[in-house]
Amino acid sequence: MEWTVSELAERAGISGRTLRHYDRIGLLSPDRIGSNSYRYYGPVAVARLQRILLLRDAGMPLAEISSVLDAAETPEAEVAALRAHLAQLQTEQDAVARRIASVEHTIEMRTQGREPRMDIMLQGFNDDYEDEVVQRWGREAFDASNRWWHGQSVRQQREWKARTDALVGRWRELHEQGLGPESPEAQRHAASHLDWFAEIPGTPTHAGDAENATAMVLGMADQYETNPDFHDTFGTPDAAALAAAALRLHVRKR
Repeated sequence: MEWTVSELAERAGISGRTLRHYDRIGLLSPDRIGSNSYRYYGPVAVARLQRILLLRDAGMPLAEISSVLDAAETPEAEVAALRAHLAQLQTEQDAVARRIASVEHTIEMRTQGREPRMDIMLQGFNDDYEDEVVQRWGREAFDASNRWWHGQSVRQQREWKARTDALVGRWRELHEQGLGPESPEAQRHAASHLDWFAEIPGTPTHAGDAENATAMVLGMADQYETNPDFHDTFGTPDAAALAAAALRLHVRKR
């Protein structure tokens, strides 16, 4: 059985122009050309077209499709090419995810009447505090935390940010419950907050440097209490102040 351009195009759900283009670029040639100059496609061409459309729908460029189909016709060769294409798509997906996060952040900031900042996924989570970190703890401390952050996948960054949001959200809950910094609940959460600091390479808590870790926590507590950006992070100045007081009390009791 054979099909003309129009017949095959109708069955495949593509245009005749597409089939003729595939012929011109050497991607899909008809099985024969009749005396009337019509292109005729038989089972071999149809089977190749099926593979072309499958790879095209997966987002693979036509030049790459041609290379895949013209390589040794083994399932392994096609799978290897598809794996490489999948890796490329995943890279593109990460880039799109970062752009989406940036747009979401900009919308949120504009809605609040504030100037948007670079989304945390697009920069190092402590880039805004580079000068302060370098001044207090040295360049290596900043670089270590930045390498750690950028070495993570977007998924890992999102998971870490979600845990961070939950951490600061818990301080809001404790404040709304009317609990003070000396309460068992606040002190338990202060311990969790210190564990969170210890996850970040480059911090004294991560390095196990007790003396400098205490100084760092006290410095961060001051920032939580006085910096309006941290008031936004914690939801209210009072929630940030609760976190600051509980952290000061916790490290001084150790």
